[in-house]
Amino acid sequence: MKMIENAVGRLIPEEIEGRKLRPFAGVYADKGGGRKAAPPIPAASLYRNKLLKSLDEAIDACEIKDGMTISFHHHLRDGDYVVNMVMERLAARGLRDLVLAPSALFPCHEPLVNLIEKGVIDHIEGSMNGPVGRACSLGKMKHVSILRSHGGRYRAIQDGDLHIDVAFIAAPCADSHGNANGVYGKSACGPLGFALADSLYADKVVVVTDNLVPFPCYPWSIEGGNVDYVVQVDSIGDPQRIVSGTTQITRSPTRLLIAKYAAQLVYESGLMHEEPFSFQAGAGGISLAFIQYLAEYMEKDGIVAAFARGGSTRFLVDMLRRGLTKYILDGQSFDLVGVESLRDDPRHIETNPFVSYNYHTKGCFASMVSVSVLGATEVDLNFNVNVNTHSDGWLLHGIGGFTDAADAQFTIITAPLVRSRLPIIVDEVTTVTAPGEMIDAVVTERGIAINPRRQDILDRLRRTDLPIVPIEKLYNIAHDLSGEPEKPEFTDRIVALIEFRDGTVIDVVRQLVPKS
Repeated sequence: MKMIENAVGRLIPEEIEGRKLRPFAGVYADKGGGRKAAPPIPAASLYRNKLLKSLDEAIDACEIKDGMTISFHHHLRDGDYVVNMVMERLAARGLRDLVLAPSALFPCHEPLVNLIEKGVIDHIEGSMNGPVGRACSLGKMKHVSILRSHGGRYRAIQDGDLHIDVAFIAAPCADSHGNANGVYGKSACGPLGFALADSLYADKVVVVTDNLVPFPCYPWSIEGGNVDYVVQVDSIGDPQRIVSGTTQITRSPTRLLIAKYAAQLVYESGLMHEEPFSFQAGAGGISLAFIQYLAEYMEKDGIVAAFARGGSTRFLVDMLRRGLTKYILDGQSFDLVGVESLRDDPRHIETNPFVSYNYHTKGCFASMVSVSVLGATEVDLNFNVNVNTHSDGWLLHGIGGFTDAADAQFTIITAPLVRSRLPIIVDEVTTVTAPGEMIDAVVTERGIAINPRRQDILDRLRRTDLPIVPIEKLYNIAHDLSGEPEKPEFTDRIVALIEFRDGTVIDVVRQLVPKS
């Protein structure tokens, strides 16, 4: 296998399993071009009655065969029932070698591991969180999987890199024509934007709902003109579990200090006072604490954000209600307060990866965000970031919106210096998810490292009392605390590709040799 060194120094196969790969060449090396893919247009007369009696009827109507690519969205997160429901029915028919293309998988999808082992699922093109990622690390899939960011997934579908044969879209509210939204019904989960590309480009589209309403279902996140069939089931999921344990503010003094440092960094950088100010932060404990500290600075100085980028939480909704942000631009809801706000407040706006994250557009708004605060499993001395694998080598996380959101004007990584007795700052990350040229600062409880590329930020912080230190110092402190970590052992077999948002390959994941 001929290997090529890419722009972050990782060796990438020139070709794998008959697929010619493009190595990552730099954050802005891709200049676009080409044409969008196009779905088939069947005769409209076929759609006089889209409502079918069961999932089995829909599977029959879609004529699903061995080797086809089946897609799902993940807005119900760890409460989703539809993925397992559909895949069990496909397995019962004896189908094999299916390619699964979800926007993300969660621990609730652990039953898929059995289908991988039986050969029902060949491989996965989508984010894998938890048990399915672990199965990938162990080499249980027949062919190489591909992990993409949210924006990268939309781009891949739009550009034709990822062709979907049949998309199943879980919809908390839908009519018999296929119009659907996520803000009404017992399973309301908020936006449905991660399923937009699937609805536009898949050969066949099936809306699965537990809340069938009279036409017209409005607002329509998914439009009936892009839908082939509608199926009503008893339940598509448990909306209580969209929270997934991530939306509680940390109580750890260490993590609270990290959040406080990050908010002070944003304040003293002066970016908060430059209009239009906007920000994005995740749903982890540190990020939520950061939002609260940021809100205090904004209130003190009378700052109102032009918009806050969601995933929405009750903390962002609170800022909207207090007038600290004019809008929430929401790609997914992380709690039920976010769902209710999206339904009831016109200033809370549903977005999708096309308008927010897709690099192959005439302009998405990722680069319009002033400050983005993100987490990581590892950061290395070149500021490269890993969010996919742990230091022990296990593939346990998807990319999510990381490499999309990292296109903000100031991207901050927040993380404790040592996690589970392992250093967060390493000489070389296990897997490169995002290149160091996208990362502007790393905030830990022991100090803050500013990327030397951002001399402008360093100049603004000359009089700060924040503990600004070189990243090498953080590395030394971390290793003094934890000792030298044992490196994971891998075989030569590549089990997954990490795609950058433009479709180039930034790194590979190899099969892990588990420790006995």
